[in-house]
Amino acid sequence: MAAMNDQSSKEEVREAIGAAKNQKGKKEVNRGAWTDEEDQRLAETIEIFGPKKWKTIAVKAGLNRCGKSCRLRWMNYLRPNIKRGNISDQEEDLILRLHKLLGNRWSLIAGRLPGRTDNEIKNYWNSHLSKKVEEQGKNRQEEEGHHGRRRKRRKMNAVEVKEEKREEEEEEEEEEEENTSFAGDEIEEERIITCDLDDFFDFSNEDPLTLEWISKFI
Repeated sequence: MAAMNDQSSKEEVREAIGAAKNQKGKKEVNRGAWTDEEDQRLAETIEIFGPKKWKTIAVKAGLNRCGKSCRLRWMNYLRPNIKRGNISDQEEDLILRLHKLLGNRWSLIAGRLPGRTDNEIKNYWNSHLSKKVEEQGKNRQEEEGHHGRRRKRRKMNAVEVKEEKREEEEEEEEEEEENTSFAGDEIEEERIITCDLDDFFDFSNEDPLTLEWISKFI
């Protein structure tokens, strides 16, 4: 039991010594603001070796910086062809179309805008274009709702007109039927009256004495 305790204590001491050595050999990277001297050294090194292998660039420039920090400093601040501010209408339109296609992939969008950085494009989107797109979406929804209501009203009006026309046609048909029936009744009544009068004054078969009696009353 005592032997096992001695072995575990030796392992703990060995691990502590190894951690101390690693901490001692590890170099702390500067993460603060860049100085003018660091900018000059980085630019001179990139002019010689080119903008690539950023970890190697940081070592050759003698900078206590990581490769990512050197790349971002060069791309966003030190490039000779960099453009700042005054984004044109053409650039804004291109950003909108590229964002619709690529989403928030700012480095790809900036790659299609010469001289613009992904950081600047991202900031411009968050501060200006995102609000503009949101407002355009709301206006489009309101306009679509307005057009939808107007189409619905037109459709209802068309149905009402069709219904009114159908009712008018039915009324005309009913009037025609009534007129036809009334005319037929008049003709039949006239025919009946005419026949009755002729039959009433027909004395061809009457007795002469009867005729003499009737003549007294006519």
